[in-house]
Amino acid sequence: MASSKTDKSIIAICIQELTEDGSTMDLGAIKGDGLRFFHQAFITDTIMNALNVPDCDIRLYYIENPERQRLVALITDYLKSKLKGKQAKEFETRFSSHAMEKERWGLRLDKIFRECFSQGYRKVLLSGSRTPTMTTKMYKTALRMLEQSDAVFGPTPEGRYYHIGMSGKYNFDLAGFDWKSPKIYSEVANAFTEKKLSWSELEIWYAVESVEELELMARDINQYRFEGDETTGLETEKVMERLLSKLEE
Repeated sequence: MASSKTDKSIIAICIQELTEDGSTMDLGAIKGDGLRFFHQAFITDTIMNALNVPDCDIRLYYIENPERQRLVALITDYLKSKLKGKQAKEFETRFSSHAMEKERWGLRLDKIFRECFSQGYRKVLLSGSRTPTMTTKMYKTALRMLEQSDAVFGPTPEGRYYHIGMSGKYNFDLAGFDWKSPKIYSEVANAFTEKKLSWSELEIWYAVESVEELELMARDINQYRFEGDETTGLETEKVMERLLSKLEE
């Protein structure tokens, strides 16, 4: 799926392994199948939130192995059966999945940006797979910021990233950084500044990687429902309710 417009945008979702460079998804008592079900729901919600951004393609990148291929097939088949009408058509025309070699995180990010820009996309927003409470509005804000900046960064409280976006062309080597560094956010941002590239900062948000962040996620989903948002994090909410019921038995 290549871009046909000079201003075409893309949201690239990269499935993270449970342990990636510098980060681990550890949700305490939720392990094994429960953890896998949660991650599957996170990815499904991320795709759904991105799909609601108009005029924007969505790609799902994953490491090529049998387990990840099954996961992507499960998510894709579920969305094909769930989505109806205009949403189903949008999914069919704007979504695609892409296998990658198993490499360190920085190399995978680098390859995703290079591929998307080489195929004509002008705004590329990359997201991981642990942010199910990112709303469609937040994606739209990030892409709008890319109209005025060379890059947009979404910081986590730990000094890492939940979003990295770039516009125009890929003129930066993300593979050259140590993504295990506790200062990775400032290191990348400072390097952009040194190259005289402009960048904008999104609000601080979290990736769900710990019990504390799981609690934040539950709080935010409850707040969304109170405000009348019945869709953001919906699949995650369903899994959370099932897992909590089992833990209480």
